[in-house]
Amino acid sequence: MKLFSLISILFWLGCASGPRYEKTVDHVDIDKFMGKWYVMAGRFTPFEKDVYNGIESYTWNTEEKRIDVSFTYNKESFDGKQKSYPQKGWIYNSTTNSHWKVSPFWPLKFDYLIVDLASDYSWTVIGVPDQDYVWIMARDYTISRSKIDEIIKSMTDKGYNMKDLVFVPHKY
Repeated sequence: MKLFSLISILFWLGCASGPRYEKTVDHVDIDKFMGKWYVMAGRFTPFEKDVYNGIESYTWNTEEKRIDVSFTYNKESFDGKQKSYPQKGWIYNSTTNSHWKVSPFWPLKFDYLIVDLASDYSWTVIGVPDQDYVWIMARDYTISRSKIDEIIKSMTDKGYNMKDLVFVPHKY
């Protein structure tokens, strides 16, 4: 059964549907990018359903020369069961630091593109080349809806598909 599930996931992930988008920001200061990001909105994978208080955290692992990624959230409500998904990331383009490969589990590695980033690192937009998924994240969960709308419009103007977004509720 586990083999069938893995094959199904691989097939599903291999069915890219959107036009290619590979534009990233010119440069990411990895030290500034590390830390806690509140997931505010996005078009999410099937594993990210019914998310409340979604937080993505990045930690540079010096010994392994990689980024340790942790996605935590409450399932289905603010008081729902807390879930956590550890992942591993590697900088794929070391000139810009804005194209990573992220692995939820071995042997899978997926493209992770930092497609937009505030100059003060207060918010970011993460995408994938086929545009199936996108994540808007902020350092502060109280970022205004008008600011998120500006980010959405900017990414739409740049040619990234920003339709069908789901907004993540936050309360602490």
